[in-house]
This record gives sequence, C-alpha cells and structure tokens, in this order.
Amino acid sequence: MLKNKFLLPSLLISLFSLLPAEVTLADDPFWEALTSGKVDFSARYRYENVDDDLAPKEAHASTLRTALGYKTGIFYNFDARILLQDVRPVGTDHYNDATGRPTAKTQYAVVADPSNTDYIEGYLGFRGVKDTYAKLGRQLITYRKAPFHRFIGNILWRQNWQNFDAMSLQNTFLPNITINYAYVWNVNRIFTEDAVASAAANFDSDSHFINVKYNGLGFTRLEAYTYLLDFKNAPQFSTDTFGMRADGTISLNQSLKVLYAGEYAYQRAAGDNMSGFSGNYILGELGASIVKPFSLIDSLTFKVNYELLEGDGNVNAGINSFNTILGTNHAYQGWADRFLITPDNGIQDYYLTGIIKAFGASFIAVYHDLNSDNLDYNYGEELDLMVTRKFLKHYLVGLKYADYSADRNANNSGATAADVSKFWAWIAVSF
Repeated sequence: MLKNKFLLPSLLISLFSLLPAEVTLADDPFWEALTSGKVDFSARYRYENVDDDLAPKEAHASTLRTALGYKTGIFYNFDARILLQDVRPVGTDHYNDATGRPTAKTQYAVVADPSNTDYIEGYLGFRGVKDTYAKLGRQLITYRKAPFHRFIGNILWRQNWQNFDAMSLQNTFLPNITINYAYVWNVNRIFTEDAVASAAANFDSDSHFINVKYNGLGFTRLEAYTYLLDFKNAPQFSTDTFGMRADGTISLNQSLKVLYAGEYAYQRAAGDNMSGFSGNYILGELGASIVKPFSLIDSLTFKVNYELLEGDGNVNAGINSFNTILGTNHAYQGWADRFLITPDNGIQDYYLTGIIKAFGASFIAVYHDLNSDNLDYNYGEELDLMVTRKFLKHYLVGLKYADYSADRNANNSGATAADVSKFWAWIAVSF
C-alpha cells in the first residue's frame, strides 16, 4: 500500500523534469496547466442510528466527511487529479466501525464509517491517443449512474469511498460505443487500510474489468461486461463474471413514459477460489413515469422489480452464492444492509418502488419481499423510506429510514433471521 501513496507525486516530479530550465513561470505551459485546473470541495455531516438484534447496544454515529480535490489543466496531453478525504466522528461515536481495531467498540451495532484521512484519487491522465483517455494511479471506477453500481462501485453512501489502484482506459472511437477497461492491483475498501479484521482488509488484486456500452438505438441502452476478479488475500471472492443488460424508456406521450430493464450474468469461481461454485444473476424491471399527474406533484414514478442471485446452499462463508463484492450493495435488497454478501442459499428479491417529486423534494418508498433461491423459504420483508431536498444549488438535506423484519421459519438462521432498523439524517454541500 505505501508504495502506491507516492505514485502521483513521483509522476508529477517526472513531468517537472521535462521543463527547460530557462523558461519563466509567466510563459511556462506546465505551470499554466498546474494553475488553470479546477478545485472541488464537498462535505457531508450525517447522524446514523442502528437498532440491530445482532448487537447488544444501539449505535449512534455522528460523522463528518470532507473532501478536497484538484484536477490540473492539460500539458502535452497529460493531466493529473488528486482528491483528499477525511472522515471522523463529530460528537457521539457510540458505534462499531467494523474494522476490528481496538477502537471499534464492538458492543454497539455496526456503522461502517471508521475515522480515516487519505487520498482516494491520485492519478496521471493521458489523452494522446484519439478518442481515448487513460488513467494511471488511484481512482474511482464505476460504469453506471449512482447509486446503482451493481458490480463495480465506489459505495458513495458510506463516508469512506471505495477506490482502486489501477490503470484504466476509456475509448469512444466507434460511433455510439464506449469501451472501458481497467487493470486493478489493489482495492481500497471502505474499512480503510488500517482495518485489523481480515474480512475488512483491502484486496490485493490481480483483476480485470471490461465494460462495453452501446446507445445508438435511442430507446434502449445495451451493455456487456466481463469482470475477472482475483484477490490473493480473499480467494473466496475471486470470480469470473460475464453479463449483459438492456434498459431504457419508451415515451407513450408527452407526459407518460414506460421504464424497463433486463439483465443476465453468469459467475464462476476463479483463481484460488476452491468452492467450485457457478451460478446466475437475473434482473427484471418494469415501470412508468408520469409528469404532472396532479397540480402539486411534478412527477410520479412506479417500478416493479425482480432480482435473483443464485446460491447452492453449501455453507462456506458465503462463497457458494453469486456475489457482487465490489458493488454498491447498499442500493440493493434493502437499505438495512442485511444482504451485502449473498447468503449461501442465494436470494430472490421482489420489490416495489415509488418516487414522488414535489415541492422541490424527492420522496422514495421501497418495499422488499426477500426469499431464498435454494430451499425456497422467506428471509423477511423490508420497508425503506427516504426524502431529500436540494436547495441553493450546492446544498442537500435528507432523511432516510430502513426497517428489516425477519421471518421466523426453521430454515432462516444467522443474520437474515435478526431484525434491524436504521435511521439517517444528513446535510451535504458541494462546490
């Protein structure tokens, strides 16, 4: 890890060495590139309460995330980016940060927001090949709009963001086609590099991401992907995943649109993963969005979804099921986070989503009916509620609630058989 911390400074020093000694700052293109860039700043204060039957005490977490970034201008097709992040408790810190450190306070329920100061982006970019942008160094990688990062994500919901030490390429040479590739040698997870618990450690990686999108059909977006994950220190999550997706909208008139999505993926054990597991992922979505259905409502959206992640029922620390260990899994199967790792018996999620936009705010309600794939029993049900409002362009406030109620049947055991409820309140600013 330490060698990666000095990658960007070393690259910048190399660029400095290219400058002629006699050039003054006033007419120095390198200096101009350094000083003509863009600064960005964001901060998010959040209070989180967790009442979990698995923990002796409720968690109360009051945390502040601040981030300061800078991206340079372009110098002979090169640019650079740095993003610093700091996370720390502000006020009450009665929570288990899931790191396994002595300060973790394991008597409380988990709130996975450990204190940490680090850089989460630090890369050198290159634009010297037509329609191609390459990045080398620490970076945020995802291929879909937040928060629905199913396979590769940054877990933006948590205060510490997941990031990757990688070499990545994006190419748009072919009409309507975007090709993404990344080679990842380290995954910096939300638990930070100081995590003691092995389950929370960063991943020592030898992984490849390939994602191709086509948007030339107008009403449909097509996506194909291959994610070859090989983790030396977590072989149970080493997998090869191959998938495809189609999603889009169909306008029936000026105010009514039909929404749809379909996705399929196949996953198999890879590298040193000895489970031998292989299984399927299926997602189906159908919905509608109406503009101005009533005078006080700007828009109304309703969606019906089905999602399947197969599991074969072998009890082996969750490795005998379809997993999305690098995804933003908080966005799926309930915000209470009972299913961040797919249970051994897999999961089928039947869920309904309603979204109302009115009075400058967004109101979201989601109901989940959660069942196993293998043995066909019920895990439980969950209700999720959220309201957010943006104001004065740069500010956002939000309230959010999740309540998972476990089903008490003979097959349901472990974490999925324990109730949990969570509440959040936050305010964020970004410039």
